[in-house]
Amino acid sequence: MTERLPDFLQQALKKQYGEEITAQIAAGMSTERKTSLRVNTLKTTREAVAASLTEAGIAYETAPFSEDAFLLTQAKEKDIWALPMYEKGEVYLQSFSSMLPPLALAPRQGADILDMAAAPGGKTTQIAALTGNRANITACEINNIRAEKMRYNLEKQGASRVNVMVRDASTLEDFFRFDQILLDAPCSGSGTILLDKPQTYKAFSEKLVLNSAKIQLKLLKKALTLLKPGNTMVYSTCSILAAENEDIVLRALKGVNAEVVSAELPGMDQLPLLPCRIPGALCVRPNENYEGFFLCKIRKLK
Repeated sequence: MTERLPDFLQQALKKQYGEEITAQIAAGMSTERKTSLRVNTLKTTREAVAASLTEAGIAYETAPFSEDAFLLTQAKEKDIWALPMYEKGEVYLQSFSSMLPPLALAPRQGADILDMAAAPGGKTTQIAALTGNRANITACEINNIRAEKMRYNLEKQGASRVNVMVRDASTLEDFFRFDQILLDAPCSGSGTILLDKPQTYKAFSEKLVLNSAKIQLKLLKKALTLLKPGNTMVYSTCSILAAENEDIVLRALKGVNAEVVSAELPGMDQLPLLPCRIPGALCVRPNENYEGFFLCKIRKLK
């Protein structure tokens, strides 16, 4: 099974995790991932969405970490596109793994929150829903076309208190200060690879990992500058490589008055987790329900 992995990825995973766990990762990348969605509680309820799915004959399961997350056991995205609740913005198609960072952030009503690499807006709209549109959210996106797509999603989802900034978040002036920050950093996407779909790893390379790491470190250092003392942020990637995860966190924290705190999530014991050398951080193993994903919660000390 592991021989199906791109050569560089196979070598990196074996070095980091060993043969047995690498084989488990390869098996997870060899299976088709199920479709999942999140209830947009700004517009509807989980009960209404469950009733709509049942009426449409779409079987589902709820996630261990959130009652607002639904896993579709057979249906595909196109089946959801055809439903009125999708057109109305009452649900958002989002992978289970990408729902975890906003939940770990635990956004607070009334807080000034920065989403540093926000497009296409899935996590931004999730933060808005978790706070009932009662937080002040700044969403950064460097690419204008992606920013426009995010604005569309924000409007469709009813996320009304979001200020979109079309700029590189790493260049934000240091006088900005935020109560909470989500940095879902650009990455190699190693955790999202599906071996039966070459387009998911066509661009994957060692160079991509190295370039991603440079951007990640720059963004995380900026985040730790912008975060108010005594408050927390979440750093996450859709990679399962330490070079983009643990290594970045440890390098960014060197000489900084901050610490990693445990990313407590409901149903955490039911997540398919990989070994992680930072206590309290999480690395999700890819399988049929989850993409590979890393998240780490950090508190800036006073």
